[in-house]
Amino acid sequence: MNLPNKLTLLRVALIPFFLLFIYLDVPFHFLLALFIFTAASITDALDGKIARARNLVTNFGKFLDPLADKVLVISALTVFVELDEVNMGAVPLIIITAREFMVSGLRLLAADSGVVVAAGIWGKLKTAFTMVTIVAALLWLSICHDFSFNIPNAVVTAADDIIIPVLIWVSTILTVISGLIYLKGYYHLIDSDK
Repeated sequence: MNLPNKLTLLRVALIPFFLLFIYLDVPFHFLLALFIFTAASITDALDGKIARARNLVTNFGKFLDPLADKVLVISALTVFVELDEVNMGAVPLIIITAREFMVSGLRLLAADSGVVVAAGIWGKLKTAFTMVTIVAALLWLSICHDFSFNIPNAVVTAADDIIIPVLIWVSTILTVISGLIYLKGYYHLIDSDK
């Protein structure tokens, strides 16, 4: 197994540890979850670059890399909704999840037609921005819960009610835009008569 695929597998393996530390009531658990999520996100940036630079692109990587991204991001957003520690509600999670199902379905149709759907610039931008947003939310949770900083109420309110929700909604809008671009590019594969 080549290095990019090992990095992708590492990302998958880190997901349960991320979830474990989010839920465990131990000191600095949000900080530990932040470190694990950040490490997983870095493997996402590295595996594709290494695969392309060293001509190590494989079908295994094409399959597992986007799947690992989806599971990592949706896991984090689902936990945010469940714990109600991040002011986002379920709507962004539903939109992001629906887009991922749609793109996965288009990829299946494309594969059936012998077409490989590569990640476009909007898809990459969406993934990168969403991962940065999750890192920011985890960092804020760590600052608020893992440390004893005396944070002014105005800062807490701004972060909780404006900054983090805006980042999540920008991620959601980028998700919708990238999904529509995929749909437009591969709409010809959807045939209502078949």
